Amino acid sequence: MVDRSAVIIGARGGIGAALADALDADPRCTNVMRLHRDSDLPIDILDEASIAAAATSLADTQPPVQLVIVATGLLHARSQGPEKSLRELASDWMIQNYRVNAVGPALVAKHFLPMMAKNEPICFAALSARVGSISDNRLGGWHSYRASKSALNMFIRNIAIEWQRKNPQSVIVGLHPGTVETALSAPFKGNPAHERFTPARAAENLLGVLRQLKPEQSGQIFAYDGTPIAP
Repeated sequence: MVDRSAVIIGARGGIGAALADALDADPRCTNVMRLHRDSDLPIDILDEASIAAAATSLADTQPPVQLVIVATGLLHARSQGPEKSLRELASDWMIQNYRVNAVGPALVAKHFLPMMAKNEPICFAALSARVGSISDNRLGGWHSYRASKSALNMFIRNIAIEWQRKNPQSVIVGLHPGTVETALSAPFKGNPAHERFTPARAAENLLGVLRQLKPEQSGQIFAYDGTPIAP
């Protein structure tokens, strides 16, 4: 992964902010752009017009970007959590999960990949989750979140295949950060079964994974320790 110029989308969240901080502290990365709904260049992954406008503005005013990371996600809301059974399914909540977890990152790829560097290594990554793996699902539940992350994983695979034809040096992947001490995982902090990371440690893990990846690994989903996650 080459990251002279990087864009972090969702840079106000726990993992997104930590990723931006880590890249800012890395002398190899000379330009880090932090984008979120309230940044100077606002972006809302639920609003395609704002995504397109941000990509166009960066293309017009900044040098080509080598790294884009989408660090957004939805697991729960104030009055809604992940479903434990089929009877809890609600269409509005399902659609919201798909919009945030799958459609949003796909639209970011649609508008940002064309403005990334050409004819040189680039990396586009989106935060995914191990629970999006169909073959690894042995517990059930969390219907909307699981299904939306599975959809994201398919988008990543499809986009990687298409972009390999345009730039054979591209790496397009999903990243499972593990359980991180953020607002997204806060309601589940009582579960001792999973190792927990600070946002700073999670960012270090994920950037370490990205720096080891090669174009032939594009289209896959990787855990924070670098191991691939089965579809």
